[in-house]
Amino acid sequence: MTDQARSADAPLPDNDDIELFEITSRAAKRRVPAQLMIGAAIVSMIVGIGVVSIFWTPYDLNAVDVPNQFIPPGSDGYLLGTDKLGRDMTSQIMAGARNSLLVSMVSTVGSLIPGVLIGLLAAGASPFWLRFISRLTDIGIALPGILVALVLGTSLGPGNPTAIIAIMFWFIPTVARVTMGPARQILSRDFVEAAQAYGRPRRFILFRHVLPNIGPLIIVQASVMFALAILIEAALSYLGIGAQRPTPSWGRLLKEAQPLIDKAPYLMIIPGVTIMVAVIGFNLLGDGLRSFLDPQQTAKGSR
Repeated sequence: MTDQARSADAPLPDNDDIELFEITSRAAKRRVPAQLMIGAAIVSMIVGIGVVSIFWTPYDLNAVDVPNQFIPPGSDGYLLGTDKLGRDMTSQIMAGARNSLLVSMVSTVGSLIPGVLIGLLAAGASPFWLRFISRLTDIGIALPGILVALVLGTSLGPGNPTAIIAIMFWFIPTVARVTMGPARQILSRDFVEAAQAYGRPRRFILFRHVLPNIGPLIIVQASVMFALAILIEAALSYLGIGAQRPTPSWGRLLKEAQPLIDKAPYLMIIPGVTIMVAVIGFNLLGDGLRSFLDPQQTAKGSR
């Protein structure tokens, strides 16, 4: 059999497979954006510090050494100085990274899964259910997240579980809303109509055809949510709702340093700059992923 005959007998790929291949090919030809590389470097550094803090910190996190209180950064073997109880700030910042990453990861993943499911099911539902779910998500987005967190903190008590639940309650409506629009656009494409004509069930189409095509959008949204979760966790800890001692938290460090701003301003500057760098890193990562994965921007850049 000749090569021409073999190619004629070979099955043709599905339209959605062709589209995914074209998107992947175009993305592969693009240069990696600078913000993606910078964001990935910052995120990798923060994740590395958090992982290392599980096994090692320069000093004991809870060791009180009052004679060595308020040692400025870079003095007497303390890279970032000590606080009012003589605790090493470097160790506190490292453990705070671990706590912030843990809360942000759990809350982000915990809100992505139900949010994407709600958005997909709403996009494939009847117009009545679509409007109903859209109104519910609008109400959820309109609710002030800090107020919800304060109510939860009063009823459940402060701690990381309360912060995680508050952040998830804040994120799920947003994820559902972000998923609905692109999912409905994919459902109007020709290859989806072809799958419907072939007799594929609605749920199969949503998870086999729609979800892979909105995957890049979900990845970008996850990185942006991670940055926002770090900021919210720090704010909740600052308000006394998040992590409590002896668990270190960047927001808690800011709260404890506030009365000492005149005597030891570095106690506020160091955790504040750390939060800022972490948020900028995840935002840069999200912007870089959006530029690299978005097929519309890819097409515009190739013109």
